Amino acid sequence: MVFGVANPPILRTFVPRFYALTSMNYRNIICEKEAGILTITINRPANLNALNKETIDELSRALDTASQDEAIRVLIITGSGEKAFVAGADIKEFAHYSPEEGRELASRGQMLLFNKVENMEKPVIAAVNGFALGGGLELAMSAHIRIASENAKMGLPEVSLGVIPGYGGTQRLARLIGRGKATEITLTAAMIPAAEALQWGLVNAVYPPSELLTAARSLAEAILRNSPVAVAAALRSIKAGFDGQNQGFIREIEEFGNCFNSGDFREGTTAFIEKRKPIFPGK
Repeated sequence: MVFGVANPPILRTFVPRFYALTSMNYRNIICEKEAGILTITINRPANLNALNKETIDELSRALDTASQDEAIRVLIITGSGEKAFVAGADIKEFAHYSPEEGRELASRGQMLLFNKVENMEKPVIAAVNGFALGGGLELAMSAHIRIASENAKMGLPEVSLGVIPGYGGTQRLARLIGRGKATEITLTAAMIPAAEALQWGLVNAVYPPSELLTAARSLAEAILRNSPVAVAAALRSIKAGFDGQNQGFIREIEEFGNCFNSGDFREGTTAFIEKRKPIFPGK
């Protein structure tokens, strides 16, 4: 089960044109390195590329490897197929967590992946192909630049399950598109299409699905023409302008964990797994 999409269809497994990076073996991602660009493809097509613990761990390891590889100067993160970038999280992994386990889930995920992406000193481009929901949108928002396919749909549907975004969503969405619209999207659990995401500045550009990765590579190549030292310095400088709000991430972790002690969370996750509409008790 993934956020916002029940009974996901089986997608064609992505077969890369170029495969390389290290001898490290991954089960859920594919790493391709070519001409200074590392493309990381989340490859769980039967689950619409949903993020589980193993995938988060693999992405974290791939980022660490990329940070240490001087030949890699720009990263692209995308999902296999054209239907999903990442359609959320595997709810069954945490549906019965305690508040303490919920806080650990959010804290560990932010440390291993989402904050790590944002703090990379090599530019990270999210090529959002299809659904980017819950943790998928949070991953895209962690990247420095986002572009999307015309069929992309984005949202934070967590409140429909009795929980809130726990991987930085309540903080990064507001920073990117403003507090008012971010609050609306978060509280309504609405999915917005790529054209609207472009209008609000959530993504930088929108392309036909068949052109998305080509556009991402063109963007990466434009960055490659510039000074790696200056690019890294610019990334640090831009980030510094937003560091004053970091207390919000701590509060988000606390509130995320608290949700796991609510009847609404238990009802929301149970209803999702049972494929029915939830009846929230409001406590």
